[in-house]
Amino acid sequence: MANGAAPNCHLRLEWVYGYRGHQCRNNLYYTASKEIVYFVAGVGVVYNTREHKQKFFLGHNDDIISLALHPERTLVATGQVGKEPHICVWDTYNVQTISILKDVHTHGIACLAFDLDGQRLVSVGLDSKNTICVWDWKKGRVLATAPGHTDRVFDISWDLHQPNKMISCGVKHIKFWSLCGNALTAKRGVFGKTGELQTILCLACARDEITYSGALNGDIYVWKGINLVRTVHSAHGSGIFSMNACEEGFATGGRDGCVRLWDLNFQPITLIDLRETDQGYRGLSVRSVCWQGDHILVGTQDSEIFEIVVHERNKPFLIMQGHCEGELWALAAHPTKPLAVTGSDDRSVRIWSLIDHALIARCNMEEPIRCVAVSSDGIHLALGMKDGSFTVLRIRDMTEVVHIKDRKEAIHELKYSPDGTYLAVGSNDSSVDIYGVLQRYKKVGECFGSLSFITHMDWSTDSKYLQTNDGSGKRLFYNMPSGKEITNKEEIKDVQWSTWTCVLGPDVNGIWPKYLDVNDINSVDANFNDQVLVTADDYGLVKLFRYPGFKKGAKFKKYMGHSAHVTNVRWSYDYQWVISIGGADHSVFQWQFIPERKSKEFLHIVLQESFADSNSDQSDSDQSDVPELDSEIEQEIQISYHRQVYKEDLPQLKEKCKEKRQAATSKKREKAPDSSVRLHFVHGYRGYDCRSNLYYTQTGEIVYHVAAVGIVYNRQQNIQRFYLGHDDDIVCLAIHPLKDYISTGQVSRDSAIHIWDAEVLKPLSILKGHHQFGVCAIDFSADGKRLASVGLDQNHTIVLWDWKKGEKLSSVRGSADKIFVVKMNPYIPDKLVTAGIKHIKFWQRAGGGLTGRKGCFGSLRKTETIMCAVYGWTEEMVFSGTSVGDVCIWKDMFIIKRVKAHDGPIFSMHALEKGFVTGGKDGVVVLWDDTFERYLKTYSIKRSSLAPGSKGLLLEDNPSIRAITLGHGHVLVGTKNGEILEIEKSGPVTLLVQGHMEGEVWGLAVHPHLPICATVSDDKTLRIWDLSPSHCMLAIRKLKKSGRCCCFSPDGKSLAVGLNDGSFLIVNSDTLEDLVSFHHRKEHISDIRFSPGPGKYLAVASYDNFVDIYNIMSSKRVGICKGASSYITHLDWDKRGKLLQVNSGAKEQLFFEAPRGKPQIINKTELEIFLRCNLMEVQADNGVARAVGHLGLWRTTGPTAYLLNQ
Repeated sequence: MANGAAPNCHLRLEWVYGYRGHQCRNNLYYTASKEIVYFVAGVGVVYNTREHKQKFFLGHNDDIISLALHPERTLVATGQVGKEPHICVWDTYNVQTISILKDVHTHGIACLAFDLDGQRLVSVGLDSKNTICVWDWKKGRVLATAPGHTDRVFDISWDLHQPNKMISCGVKHIKFWSLCGNALTAKRGVFGKTGELQTILCLACARDEITYSGALNGDIYVWKGINLVRTVHSAHGSGIFSMNACEEGFATGGRDGCVRLWDLNFQPITLIDLRETDQGYRGLSVRSVCWQGDHILVGTQDSEIFEIVVHERNKPFLIMQGHCEGELWALAAHPTKPLAVTGSDDRSVRIWSLIDHALIARCNMEEPIRCVAVSSDGIHLALGMKDGSFTVLRIRDMTEVVHIKDRKEAIHELKYSPDGTYLAVGSNDSSVDIYGVLQRYKKVGECFGSLSFITHMDWSTDSKYLQTNDGSGKRLFYNMPSGKEITNKEEIKDVQWSTWTCVLGPDVNGIWPKYLDVNDINSVDANFNDQVLVTADDYGLVKLFRYPGFKKGAKFKKYMGHSAHVTNVRWSYDYQWVISIGGADHSVFQWQFIPERKSKEFLHIVLQESFADSNSDQSDSDQSDVPELDSEIEQEIQISYHRQVYKEDLPQLKEKCKEKRQAATSKKREKAPDSSVRLHFVHGYRGYDCRSNLYYTQTGEIVYHVAAVGIVYNRQQNIQRFYLGHDDDIVCLAIHPLKDYISTGQVSRDSAIHIWDAEVLKPLSILKGHHQFGVCAIDFSADGKRLASVGLDQNHTIVLWDWKKGEKLSSVRGSADKIFVVKMNPYIPDKLVTAGIKHIKFWQRAGGGLTGRKGCFGSLRKTETIMCAVYGWTEEMVFSGTSVGDVCIWKDMFIIKRVKAHDGPIFSMHALEKGFVTGGKDGVVVLWDDTFERYLKTYSIKRSSLAPGSKGLLLEDNPSIRAITLGHGHVLVGTKNGEILEIEKSGPVTLLVQGHMEGEVWGLAVHPHLPICATVSDDKTLRIWDLSPSHCMLAIRKLKKSGRCCCFSPDGKSLAVGLNDGSFLIVNSDTLEDLVSFHHRKEHISDIRFSPGPGKYLAVASYDNFVDIYNIMSSKRVGICKGASSYITHLDWDKRGKLLQVNSGAKEQLFFEAPRGKPQIINKTELEIFLRCNLMEVQADNGVARAVGHLGLWRTTGPTAYLLNQ
């Protein structure tokens, strides 16, 4: 396997040390199963104190700062910070997401509270208005919103005895809220003379409209309605941060380190001063308190959790500890024991037992600690300080050995040599000092050479060499212990390194992206035994790479949980665990390492327990050697649906043009013509970049789309009806289960989805506002009430709609890679599957969001691109078609079987009552049984199989199949070449509709005498179309180059075609065989015209700014029209064939004498005569509407005539 592939090993979060006490309150509770729920960093933690085990909720992507417990005490709501913060409601038993609430708050969610019956949730945002929002959390729907207050809101609570009342408090205010319908109104609390106006930090509600609140000065205010009626003075010595109501009464906790219990009338019961207990200390501050029966939980400012038994309240148990507020950078693993050492800006160094999951030693220092190292014999512990000093302690008793200060800047890295003889100390002074351990840390050498602060260091196994990285991105080498820099790379070529923690070097090139110059990886550590590297970065991610990784952009496994930058990461001495630490979240994570040899037995557990994908969207595949994508898929991925100008811009552009015209002339515009046109027939079908967009309706008609038109085609009568509600290209289509309603999604800046009636062609619902650039996939639910859609934005946003109400139910970022298909589970409407480039994801609706899990292709299989998918006979079964021709059968998120079905990609798959039908690039249609055990019948689409009643000619045998469905005794097929075919069960194929393939259609010419026309396109074909009621293609010819224009001769016997390479040819209009060809220009031919009458001359316009005139009789160029300052766009002959009118890209109108091409100046009178005498006038306007792969036939409502629209 290539060394850029992701490793087959895994990490599994085993333990989190710490608790978020700073800047939070009321975030610690007992669950119904008597477990403890709290949060730290971006992880919700459920801690079983009896079994000493933790479970983790990993549904957040940033710091969690608020938590509320459901009245039934099994569900929890947590809110996070971030640019687009969301609330997760999750189950503490299985730590799975129940609902996601989003799209209302910005910056963060400060506090949360459930109502009495747990049906509603109230949240307060961190935006400037401290917005309060009431949710129907199960549906993910907002019930009401209102600005909370101009100053910060600290707490909010429902009045548990009045169902539509709630109270909020904060900086110098308390508000009493009433919810009526969707209106949320507030009345400010009246302090009166009973108490002074001050900041209220917490509150709790009681019966009879009584509210208790804790104030900043330690008083408790008692409210009746909105009026302050009583003050409990000096309930605490300073601010009361937490107040908890329970059956027994109330518990309060304050900055004074005390917990007080009160009865139901708020009379004092007891006081517990944690500072005076054995585990207490000066400065202890209580941030959260929870009273349940005879147990009390207390969370402190310094990340500790105490559990107090009421009858033994003077002996609290310290059940969780973590670092205090301040950044955490220092980490080291003990060389011979399962211990980890951390040091922080809180000035403490701590030793953790990785087996017991407990803090076993702590020592407070005088300065913030930035790095730590343990000597190879495990006796000494070196601490690098922020002030430039370092201290060495004895590990056994944490007593000081030596304290040295030789530098002014912070010590960022230090390492003992493998033989234990030296200590290397790297500082922000850009130098490394070498100290002799046996000489009581006497300085024995200095390393100069770095131009910036030292970031990482590693010793060689023989302790003779040291490599360093610095802040400027340099990797340097030194001889030890002298510190002399090594400039000869040959000298260190074969050096074996004892550790690899440097982020720079050939062995770790793979951790860096290919094309970006970034410096966001803070730490790495190599596991030489298993050849895997762990990294910590600024995005809160811990990643696993293969080691060594010589090529940039290697694939990886990623693991989330840290909310901010991960500052350091290390393997334990025996490689059983990985320890990572968070800078701002000051948490310590312990990950269990599951090596490749054990990954199979752990794989299901790991994937099921991890909320986030272990294979990230950035590392979109486990494999570096994924096969190259099929050419058709690669071509489709490259298509850009972004417009420089969107249809929405046209009104403004028209207004600007109108203003310009009014400024330029005061001439009155002539009225519009009396006659008009209506769309009569469209030749074409969009298959080159779409799939599964072709269906039978309830009445047996065929529905599909091309350009911005939804088409309902009656194949018996050969007539079309049109839905014209879209204003830009339609790129996806789905049919309602009852086959009477159609859903179509289009391209545009603010993309719209239209649901319309296939019979009356009227819109039933238009869905807008949630997709950018376009909608690439849609699907109805089995009951037809919901619609799922996928956008063309960067994240391929997935939206679930109640389409009749036009209401968005849920949304989520789908994937960074393109999604080709979305399918809703026919058995469970809250489940769906999406698939695309190198992924398949299984989604579950959760309130206003969706939770997704990536499909597991297996450790030995390569991740594959999925082009189509359908659900099978049970809710767990999914069948998908891959880019290599396999059908993958999934159960839940795991592949249980593969079947080789096609040669090349499977673009479309349709589920039947008892079986399936598939179609692929190989042009073969296959009918399967219901288990894909065997195929029942195959159909190959060949020109020899075309039935006599076909409406055209098949361009090639076995065209790539893009859409397939069954109905009315036939198989309906759409191809990449723009053809729609119907296959009878006995085998004959009828061609119903066809058009040009991918590419723009520019060339159009109408026959002078017959109801036929010719078109030429970028798809390198010249086609002749019948305009009579048969509406079919009469002839086709492949060209060597793309075509841009064409024209019939006056007698209709010849047809001139201009090509993109500057050449043109004249063909026989009956046989399309070449008569003559010329190639005098380099740029493409933009227009071509025969002279009137006998058609003696041919004018050929090019993007070279010239018009060439040819004598058809002699096959020679007889004139060149020069003088245009830009490319030629249009040209016309006068009726006599003596004068040419030319338009250019510079908006010029020029005239030339024919055939010599001499420029002519024509006065106004002559020009009016010229215009009257000519049948055709073309305005000098370069804004020609272009079409892709189709031809529209319009009928006038005045005189009987046909117009063809390009």
